[in-house]
Amino acid sequence: MTPAETRTAGTTPAYAKGRQRREEIVTAAASVYADAGYHGASLRAIAKRVGISHATLIYYFPDREALLAAVLERRDEEDDARGFPREPVGIGGVRHLLALAAHNARHPGIVELYVRLAAEAITPEHPAHDYFTRHYRDARDYMHSAFSAMAEGGHLREGVDPRTAAVSFIALMDGLQVQWLTNPDAVDLVSPLRFFLQQVLTTSLDQALSRQS
Repeated sequence: MTPAETRTAGTTPAYAKGRQRREEIVTAAASVYADAGYHGASLRAIAKRVGISHATLIYYFPDREALLAAVLERRDEEDDARGFPREPVGIGGVRHLLALAAHNARHPGIVELYVRLAAEAITPEHPAHDYFTRHYRDARDYMHSAFSAMAEGGHLREGVDPRTAAVSFIALMDGLQVQWLTNPDAVDLVSPLRFFLQQVLTTSLDQALSRQS
C-alpha cells in the first residue's frame, strides 16, 4: 500500500467505525475492571457489556493482556490531555497533583479502576505489574524533583527530606483514594493533601500556589 493509500484508508468510514468500536471496547473494559478487577473480568463479559460477540472483540484485542494495555494507555493519554506536566517546577508540580485529586473526586470510576488494578498488580506475575512499578517510580521521582526545587528556593521547612516528603505525599494520595472509595462522604481527596503540604512548607500554601500561577 502506498503512503497515499494508507492515508486514505485511515479516513474511510470503515476505519472510523473500527476506531469507534475499539474505543467502546476499551471503555467497557475499564468499567468491568473497576467492578470485578482484572482477574475477575472475562473477555466475554466485556463483549457483552459492549453488545458485541466474543469473536468481534478478539478481532480488535487478541487477548486479555492486549486489552489491559489499551486501558492503561488510555489512562496515560487522559493525563496528557489534561496538560499534566512531565517535568515539575517546584510548587507547580504540586498544583497539578492537587488538580488531579480534585478531578478524581469527580470521576469515581477512574479511582476504582486504578485502586483495584494497583492492588492486583503487586504480584510480579500480573500483566500490569511492570506498568505500576514504573508508575510509582515516576510519581516518586516527579514529587522528589518538585520538593527538591522547593527546598532550593527556601520554601521547604528545615529538616524535611525531599525524597521522604515525595514518598509520603504519594502514599497519602493513594491511601486517601482507598478510604474515599470505602466511604466517600467521610473522606475528602484534596484537603488532607493540602494539610500535608502546609506542614512542610515555610510559607502559606495558597500564597505559594498563587505566586506560581
